[in-house]
Amino acid sequence: MAYKIGVIRGDGIGPEVVTEAVKVLDAIGAKFGHEFNYTEILMGGCSIDATGVPLTDEAIATAQASDAVLMGSIGGNTSTSPWYKLPADKRPEAGLLKLRKSLNLFANLRPAYLYEELKEACPLRDDIIGDGFDMMIMRELTGGLYFGARSTVEEDGQLVARDSLTYSESEIRRIAKRGFDIAMKRRKKVTSVDKANVLDSSRLWRKIVEEVAADYPEVEYEHMLVDNCAMQLVKNPRQFDVILTENMFGDILSDEASMVTGSIGMLSSASLNDTKFGLYEPSGGSAPDIAGQGIANPIATILSAAMMLRYSFDLDAEADAIENAVKKVLADGYRTIDIMPRDGSDVKKVGTVEMGTLIVERL
Repeated sequence: MAYKIGVIRGDGIGPEVVTEAVKVLDAIGAKFGHEFNYTEILMGGCSIDATGVPLTDEAIATAQASDAVLMGSIGGNTSTSPWYKLPADKRPEAGLLKLRKSLNLFANLRPAYLYEELKEACPLRDDIIGDGFDMMIMRELTGGLYFGARSTVEEDGQLVARDSLTYSESEIRRIAKRGFDIAMKRRKKVTSVDKANVLDSSRLWRKIVEEVAADYPEVEYEHMLVDNCAMQLVKNPRQFDVILTENMFGDILSDEASMVTGSIGMLSSASLNDTKFGLYEPSGGSAPDIAGQGIANPIATILSAAMMLRYSFDLDAEADAIENAVKKVLADGYRTIDIMPRDGSDVKKVGTVEMGTLIVERL
């Protein structure tokens, strides 16, 4: 079977980690008899340098013609990069927002899983960690505060800034259905997170989620205020299965959940639309401070490629093979610098390329 994959290498460490993910995909293709055809797509700072804009219409068309897109992180140092002296709509992240909107990528999946071998890296106490945790944060990605009307105007002699948080019933319903569908494949529990004690948008969110929940009698569900959820993630992360929430809350909570696992360099991400199409990327940033040093952790990007195989191509056995290979490498004691233990345990430090090679060898 042949698949068309758009590849956005991105900025900073993006090209390094994407190269390793492609290497793993090629090994999977050889092992299972698939053909992966790659088309390069410019987005982010590298696109600004080449074209003057973070994302061209031609790049969007290439992404739309692909079966899925694999992406490295974009952007640079916000204090020193010339990209961040540009207007907001010309900066690297504007390209990502435009791509999500153009491809209707409304559902963001961010798994947060604690590997047994990395328990020491978790900042929580052993009695809180227990036998580990495994949650999926389902974040609405194309609505809410990040896409609402905004303005900065002068009123009564001072600047006043406004940002609008807007959600429609249909936007909430489609992400809720996706969240409950994912829960049916997991432990059948949904925690819907909102701020319904203050916000009208959250009260509508809660109403629609309750309507959707009625169609999934096998799924246990609960409502939780976002401030309480932030506390519960560090108090008892084991209680969560699928966390369903809106755009800004999901942005914040998913980063918190990622650090509870010990390193954001381990966490994959998928953004899906109404079809099988998805954009797959690591949860971490472009880390320009370590770019080119060969020390970046490629595992999050490699696991994102596994999510692509599972959710866009329905290749579950192939995705399992990658995930199991990652577990074997960790069990064999190999670590990139970000997941080196603090206690001096006897593990072997490796770089970006070697980590990718070790995973290929264990497929």
